[in-house]
Amino acid sequence: MPMTATRPKTLGELKQSGYRPRSVKDEIRQNLLKKLRAGEPLFPGIVGYDDTVIPQVVNALLAKQNFILLGLRGQAKSRIVRQLVAFLDDEVPVLAESEINDDPFHPISKHGRLLIEEHGDDAPIAWVPREARYVEKLATPDVTIADLIGDVDPIRAARGGHVLADELTIHYGLLPRANRGIFAINELPDLAGKVQVGLFNIMQEGDVQIKGYPVRLPLDVLLVFTANPEDYTARGKIITPLKDRIGAEIATHYPEHVEIGVAITRQEAWVERDGRPIVVPEFIAEAIERIAFLARSDKRIDQRSGVSQRLPISVLETAVSNAERRALICGEDVVIPRFSDVYAALPAITGKLELEYDGELVGAERIARELIAESAAETFEAWGGEAVEQPLEAVVEHFGKGAVLQLSDSASVEACMTGFLTVPGLIDAVRGMGLARDDSPGHTVAACELVLEALAAARRIGRTESGLYGRPQRRPRPGGPGGPFGSAGPGWPGGPKPPFEG
Repeated sequence: MPMTATRPKTLGELKQSGYRPRSVKDEIRQNLLKKLRAGEPLFPGIVGYDDTVIPQVVNALLAKQNFILLGLRGQAKSRIVRQLVAFLDDEVPVLAESEINDDPFHPISKHGRLLIEEHGDDAPIAWVPREARYVEKLATPDVTIADLIGDVDPIRAARGGHVLADELTIHYGLLPRANRGIFAINELPDLAGKVQVGLFNIMQEGDVQIKGYPVRLPLDVLLVFTANPEDYTARGKIITPLKDRIGAEIATHYPEHVEIGVAITRQEAWVERDGRPIVVPEFIAEAIERIAFLARSDKRIDQRSGVSQRLPISVLETAVSNAERRALICGEDVVIPRFSDVYAALPAITGKLELEYDGELVGAERIARELIAESAAETFEAWGGEAVEQPLEAVVEHFGKGAVLQLSDSASVEACMTGFLTVPGLIDAVRGMGLARDDSPGHTVAACELVLEALAAARRIGRTESGLYGRPQRRPRPGGPGGPFGSAGPGWPGGPKPPFEG
């Protein structure tokens, strides 16, 4: 029933209004069907799940099933669960002062039953908005049955003059308070086994025991869980009877394509800053996204833990911040991040990598630098780097003769352009790839850094951690024709870059 100024205030008025109660799963199903008929977006802001996760969630809701989302960190599990609130009615009537949202027509608490017995059709009605009908709990090993189901409150018993066995002495837990709504538990395997037993018992039979006193609570609730797949064998596990009572097990995943990852990162990252306009070149956004994709396949990184989508989001935000700081120092009007800003975002990468033993020997910072360099090589190839081999040869020859070029993340666009113009073939290569922009020198500078980073990744030129480009110490390994770097081939596949002779 929509919000109105004349909504019923008593049970009698509610009856006269023609209101008919329905279960929360029926309510969600009918509202979902209405959205499907109207072609409305079901989970706005969720990108990359249109053909995988979302249809499975919709199927579970249409089947009126409880479900669990299984996936690694940073896969939008909590966001999906919280958006289920949109499938609830705007508000529903409950008996006034009911702790567990008693249905006025079918109260399940003793308070609700006594209220109806005492007042009849004059029993007061309250209206609960959809946001208040969602309850979420992060599972931890110290969560108890009392937290979720409830416990006897001796103080309430003393004040009301009740014996402890009286139902009116119960202090209800989170699950009963989610009655006629949605109850979500994140990281379900972290719950102790005996607590999970309490969950599946109330899911199936509606029976609970509080301090040994049997209480029947036929709760009307949609139960939704999230978990990391590895938790089945790591920190804990979901007990078999509970798994059997969960209607659907839906697996989430990371973006399957770089383009989808870029779209997610651009949507979530905070790049619209106050003051100067900010322009993020597409190839920089793509290179940042490729860092996460490469990390998800790197054997030195623990893939059971996963590489969260928060990694490229944080890297983009930090790179923009570094570019913003430089623009303020140099007095530039437009903020354009480049590869030196990506290196400045190393702290946003290292803290998000769980390393295997081999990775611990190398170190998170070195692995992060290698991921950045490799992402530059892949991005360069994706943007047509193989089509500009002739000017690239001039760049390689220039540094091979002993020339050096120092780039700083605090250097202005003008200073960088002055340095790049001294490198034969560099600007030609950028123009040949279609990355140079006459109206945006900062964009051209970012493209030039991409080319230099790609050449350094292939060991065709050298690069130090301080951003000094020069002659490689040894020749790159030979590669077949047709690679992104011509006859030199891609060379370095992810190992440490050698120093060069100054």
